[in-house]
Amino acid sequence: MTVHFIGAGPGAPDLITVRGRDLIARCPVCLYAASLVPVALLDHCAPGTRIVDTAPLSLEAIVAEFEAAHRAGHDVARLQSGDLSIWSALGEQARRLDALSIPYTVTPGVPSFAASAATLRAELTLPEVTQSVVLTRTGGRASAMPPRETLGAFAATGATLAVHLSIHKLGDVLAELAPYYGADCPAAVVYRASWPDERLFRGTIATLADLVGAGSIERTALILVGPVLAAKGFRDSALYDADYHRRFRGGTGPADD
Repeated sequence: MTVHFIGAGPGAPDLITVRGRDLIARCPVCLYAASLVPVALLDHCAPGTRIVDTAPLSLEAIVAEFEAAHRAGHDVARLQSGDLSIWSALGEQARRLDALSIPYTVTPGVPSFAASAATLRAELTLPEVTQSVVLTRTGGRASAMPPRETLGAFAATGATLAVHLSIHKLGDVLAELAPYYGADCPAAVVYRASWPDERLFRGTIATLADLVGAGSIERTALILVGPVLAAKGFRDSALYDADYHRRFRGGTGPADD
């Protein structure tokens, strides 16, 4: 018996991996959070699958489901939104499974920041504009931020920021970023990226809050800030430069590693 943690992707049911889909199909138990995971993914479950909505459950109740499946010898598909590497509570569930000697696997999923970038049709790293993306959030009831992890500290680098779980503080986020990026810096909010009711707001640090509107969006939205969102005159990368010598293509320059 194995618990299979599966990144269910950002919302669109066809943005799950083939591995994740196949695991769902062969597990006799499926745990999923109905508040975040599209119900259409349950179409991949085999007939007779025990399906449990974890949205109203505590961690202890979820672990009890794992234990019951373990006793019965039933594999579990544990579906969670986006990708499991960030803000997924994977760590605390895995810790309990380790203590119980219950085996588990982790299958990655499409993260919300990648789906939002696709909605924007934007590359978040551009040559000589920025080469870094910071995935962060603001503090809240569920988890406080470590003292050194402030928006200002990240903004000082000039990196592209993807600010999660903070749409309810949009005005405060933009105000904190303005001294570092400037009021005219491009900014965007993507609400429910890849879902049928997806909405996109594009503006600047100065205009974005008014474009979104006070209280119109309360959750399931990502804030993106950085010059890459509107960059036009950036230098082409060396990746496809005919004169750039690399391992798989000849050229005039020194070879890369």
